[in-house]
Amino acid sequence: MAINTRNKRRLDFSTASMSDLVFLLLIFFMITSTLVSPNAVKLLLPDSKSKTMARQTVTVYIDDKFQYQVDANKNGRPIVADLNVLSEFISSSLNGQPEDASVVLRCDKTVPVQYIVNVFDIVNELNSQTGNKFKVILATKPANP
Repeated sequence: MAINTRNKRRLDFSTASMSDLVFLLLIFFMITSTLVSPNAVKLLLPDSKSKTMARQTVTVYIDDKFQYQVDANKNGRPIVADLNVLSEFISSSLNGQPEDASVVLRCDKTVPVQYIVNVFDIVNELNSQTGNKFKVILATKPANP
């Protein structure tokens, strides 16, 4: 006596739900990857063979349009500043910092030297007013051999 069941077991596997899941994950990662962008200004740094590592307190960017941008908190976008605001921002950021704090200067290789010297003058004036020895480090990219 054979007993037949109403519900038959199916041995095939439907991949439609799996492909939907893969496409949803793909869309999710594409959207989140565009929201996460590096916190830097696009610059063409000059080449150098030397390496200097220091603790960064303030980063100053000078782009190819000769605009100063400062970033002290590393959280938000750099703030565009003119020379007077730059001086105030650097002094307030370095206030209370240890003597080995440094200002990292990232400038495009097409920037005239006078714009670079302006940042050096601001830090040197701050050093003479406070008696500290803050440093300015010019960021470069590694030279190709």
